[in-house]
Amino acid sequence: MPVFLNTHDADFEAAFVALLGAKREDAPDVDEAVAAIIADVRARGDQAVIELTARFDRLHLTPETLAFSAEEIAAECAKVSAEDRAALELAAERIRAYHVRQMPEDQRWTDPEGASLGWRWTPVSAAGLYVPGGLASYPSSVLMNAIPARVAGVERLVICAPTPGGVANPLVLLAAKIAGVETIYRIGGAQAIAAMAYGTATIAPVDKITGPGNAYVAAAKRRVFGRVGIDMIAGPSEILVIADAANDPDWIALDLLSQAEHDESAQSILITDDAGFARAVVAAVEARLQTLERRAIAGASWRDFGAVIVVRDLAEAAALSNRVAPEHLELCVDDPEGLAMQITHAGAIFLGQWTPEAIGDYVGGPNHVLPTARSARFSSGLSVMDFLKRTTMARMTPAALRAIGPSAERLAISESLQAHGLSVRARLERLNEVRDE
Repeated sequence: MPVFLNTHDADFEAAFVALLGAKREDAPDVDEAVAAIIADVRARGDQAVIELTARFDRLHLTPETLAFSAEEIAAECAKVSAEDRAALELAAERIRAYHVRQMPEDQRWTDPEGASLGWRWTPVSAAGLYVPGGLASYPSSVLMNAIPARVAGVERLVICAPTPGGVANPLVLLAAKIAGVETIYRIGGAQAIAAMAYGTATIAPVDKITGPGNAYVAAAKRRVFGRVGIDMIAGPSEILVIADAANDPDWIALDLLSQAEHDESAQSILITDDAGFARAVVAAVEARLQTLERRAIAGASWRDFGAVIVVRDLAEAAALSNRVAPEHLELCVDDPEGLAMQITHAGAIFLGQWTPEAIGDYVGGPNHVLPTARSARFSSGLSVMDFLKRTTMARMTPAALRAIGPSAERLAISESLQAHGLSVRARLERLNEVRDE
């Protein structure tokens, strides 16, 4: 059964702190193994990747078959039904339209001293997108990672998508094609991250790696950060629903289960100001669990990490939500816009009872790659900005240097950086010579 908390209880604060601190990541200490894999790929390149793929994915490759051929991609895409293709194309269109609006503008201006200042945005040259394989193979994640990169203007995009036993997911390949990605490597795990970060004879290195993965992938991304950029270190999925008694308990139960079915370590939390409604939702969850294909996974998640919190009012609910800083936050209340104004920490907010989180996973438009494990306190979901770099611009005129240069020289002297100060002083002296002539 999930944890039941009530803010009226004397021990609520201690119980809530324990809930926040509970470790959900079911991952052994994999860092040592990942370090060895990365070192092996750096030393032996393609051969290491091929041997590791045979060991972990039961797939025997050669340098020539590391990537899907154009013919293989076409053949797999042809297996997708017209209805599924249409759904992917609709999702891609909406995701693209949303992310186009995120593109920032270059700026350039002249300040009162006559200096020209500004910035410009340029994309990373190459990005590698990791797509999990097996049961966690999601074509929607391909769209959510690749489309923002394309909108940003990334020139070279590659995907690493493991195919255990050689079985590909046609929807993943079609999603890649729709998003404009032509190079898809059938490799995964820490070896795929290492190959994209450091390169091999066959796989050219990239500048940024994004996409979810298991504990080995997460550890590998952590280790290669600095050599390349990464999006985030993602943990198990999570949802928090703030709902009042005017909702259908079954709808809220399904929303909670929509994340619980992802992973046994996923977390679903309900906060409500009505104890009777809380009980009705729990009963609905238990009933729906009996009907789900992934009931074993969803049941374990709900049993081990689920929580139901009864609060005095919705203001208290918002305050608790900000402490949780959830990946997904549903506001199923009479005035969701008003309540949203009280929310400062959340990866994504879904407003009103007609906006289930599942819409955001597929066709809403905003990105579904979001911060987990309370990291929404300081980070954001994947966006076009993850594939762009801001370069600042500055140009001094003689008048501008004369106006602000002495202060720069003064600060350089205060920091005992003589050459810094002299580089400014030499120019100021030249300006003085010209003025005296």
